Amino acid sequence: MKLVTERAFADPEVAARHLVQMASGTGPVQDGGVHIEKINYPFLYTLKGNGAEFGAGMRCG
Repeated sequence: MKLVTERAFADPEVAARHLVQMASGTGPVQDGGVHIEKINYPFLYTLKGNGAEFGAGMRCG
């Protein structure tokens, strides 16, 4: 019997892949970077990831 549901972004490589896909869809800002809030908000609220998964994906990617 499983009491915990599987998380979609439990694997840091999967989370990093989604973060890179989202970052490639946004335009670069002045110094060639991206606004982190344009990646953070969709990951947390649209894809229903959590902060730990976001951080692991950022460190992995």
